[in-house]
Amino acid sequence: MPVGIPLAPPPRRRRSFPGRRGIAGAVAAALAGSLLALVPATTAHAAPTLLSQGRTATASSTEGPAFAASAAFDGNLTGTRWASSWQDAQWLQVDLGKSATLSHAVLTWEGAYGKSYQIQSSENGTDWRTVTSVGAGDGGTDEVALSGTGRYIRMNGLTRATGYGFSLWEFQVYGSTEGGGGPTLPGGGDLGPNVHVFDPSTPGIQAKLDQVFQQQESAQFGSGRHAFLFKPGTYNNLNAQIGFYTQIAGLGLRPGDTTINGDVTVDAGWFNGNATQNFWRGAEGLTLNPVNGTNRWAVSQAASFRRMHVKGGLNLAPNGYGWASGGYIADSVIDGQVGNYSQQQWYTRDSSIGGWSNSVWNQTFSGVQGAPANAFPEPRYTTLDTTPISREKPYLYLDGNEYKVFAPAKRTNARGTTWAGGTPQGESIPLSQFYVVKPGATAATINQALAQGLHLLFTPGVYHVDRAIEVNRANTIVLGLGLATIIPDNGVTAMKVADVDGVRLAGFLIDAGPVNSPTLLEIGPQGAGADHAANPTTVQDVYIRIGGAHVGKATTSMVVNSDDTIIDHTWVWRADHGEGWGWETNRADYGVRVNGDDVLATGLFVEHFNKYDVEWYGERGRTIFYQNEKAYDAPNQAAIQNGSTKGYAAYRVDDSVNTHEAWGLGSYCNYNVDPTIVQDHGFKAPVKPGVKFHSLLVVSLGGMGHYNHVINSTGASTIPAGTSTVPSTLVSFP
Repeated sequence: MPVGIPLAPPPRRRRSFPGRRGIAGAVAAALAGSLLALVPATTAHAAPTLLSQGRTATASSTEGPAFAASAAFDGNLTGTRWASSWQDAQWLQVDLGKSATLSHAVLTWEGAYGKSYQIQSSENGTDWRTVTSVGAGDGGTDEVALSGTGRYIRMNGLTRATGYGFSLWEFQVYGSTEGGGGPTLPGGGDLGPNVHVFDPSTPGIQAKLDQVFQQQESAQFGSGRHAFLFKPGTYNNLNAQIGFYTQIAGLGLRPGDTTINGDVTVDAGWFNGNATQNFWRGAEGLTLNPVNGTNRWAVSQAASFRRMHVKGGLNLAPNGYGWASGGYIADSVIDGQVGNYSQQQWYTRDSSIGGWSNSVWNQTFSGVQGAPANAFPEPRYTTLDTTPISREKPYLYLDGNEYKVFAPAKRTNARGTTWAGGTPQGESIPLSQFYVVKPGATAATINQALAQGLHLLFTPGVYHVDRAIEVNRANTIVLGLGLATIIPDNGVTAMKVADVDGVRLAGFLIDAGPVNSPTLLEIGPQGAGADHAANPTTVQDVYIRIGGAHVGKATTSMVVNSDDTIIDHTWVWRADHGEGWGWETNRADYGVRVNGDDVLATGLFVEHFNKYDVEWYGERGRTIFYQNEKAYDAPNQAAIQNGSTKGYAAYRVDDSVNTHEAWGLGSYCNYNVDPTIVQDHGFKAPVKPGVKFHSLLVVSLGGMGHYNHVINSTGASTIPAGTSTVPSTLVSFP
């Protein structure tokens, strides 16, 4: 809130838009993989056993939610099945958990069978070899011999026998894992002491809520982490006040499964009615009937409001209507009016609201039913009818008495919620396929769990890692509860994601350590270039902090190398208060660097970096809503001099980029160490037909420093406004 060397972007293979490689290209790559030498069969030390049942399964497509990939591995031979979309070149794969010596596979086809297909194996889920091929399938049950080893096994369907998709009742893989990899880590288990699970009959719910709130209300940089999870049912007369590092969520598949007749409240009494530091908390998956008809949610950055149904109004300001600097709503329904009041900026996505009041500086909407009409610059509403691509955050829920994680499906041109019209679309994954991470777990153990094919569920706590957490398997979910926090030690990168499909990162905080890390979060390695348009990686409610709780340093906080990545609500923050901060103390030159093509950011908050806050090198990037403050603590004009340019832009698109578009962007300056500092501009971009900006503003907070222009040399200076904190706005550029 209100010293490194510049890094050149890494070399990478550019992908031209018309030539995007789709499913057919993926099959071509798989066929190329079949030219690799086959691993010789080895002698098994035990009789072949069924290895695939109940294991993590994924597929290129499904005909619908009733035909998930997991249905072909559930042991229900003629009751459940996987079915693909109705076109050729589809695949179904299973992760055996560790490498196995393969024996044979049994495929039990439904009437829509594969005429030609391959059985392929892989050790890493990326590099495939063809073990056997079937060229004239006739349906029924196929038993095929397999050889060699593999951890990942897939049926790579080439041509269908019917006009329907590929459809398997069961896909059974047999072999042996004896002597192959040592003891395995268990999936599932309890959620630890800081996950508080309630049902409507639980005694003392209000007392527990109050106890934790007393601990967390003002613990802005404390170590406490908590999650309140409410089983489906109705809860009466509750007021859940939500403090720092606290998550409240319903355990139903839909928000309507869990109702609180009462409130989920965030206010700012702890900070004298100022809500600009109400960070790091969240509410998800609940229906609220507020006591007085309006629920108060006075938050600022890093505070998400997802899958919520408020049967009344929502007040985004603190009691007394003091300052607030939020915020984010997604996949929610607010029956009444959203009272924006003193909120400086807000982003609302794929929701339904009964109305909206006031605009202050920057209120942005995409895919929101009931949103105010686009009117920027006055009132300052930026409204898009739909969100071009969205996929909601995964979440924990109860299916009967079994915990599962629901992974929502991708939507294009989305509008409204995923759930108001019926059952949400997506895949349910049993908790038994997750390694439940608890405080004290090491990076080595976490990486072992990932290597076994387990997803990760971080329970509330603080985790130190001495090496990067390496997410190498496609479709892996890394989900945090209660703002679980990862601190990299000795200058390592906290987390690295391979250039694979469908990874989902959600719900955790990365907190830089005192030894400088070159990066804190990497999505894809340098030079990544695979096409993930059908199944992108998502980064949701993942926050990054440098300083504040302790000294922290990082050259670049988040680097996105993979194409098609979706960044959906992040706050990347170099601290301007707390402990361990100062111009050189928590040095962090760059916030977010995007090298991948076709990356979409929805709800991007990046603040206070010593140089560029956001740099964009990839083609066809899009940002919907951006909020920024330049570093308060610059000691003088010389400290931010950028060659002949005064200051580093808050958001810079590289001159090499030909196509880029962004909506609803704001940058604020508050140079309180030296108020005479001037920025030449808030935004910098090449002047090209394909580079377009909509609804931009810059503002000087009380005259503490100024901007000469909004973008490049376009847009009025903030200097004439003096100390009045009146934004300089620009409807479009160029």
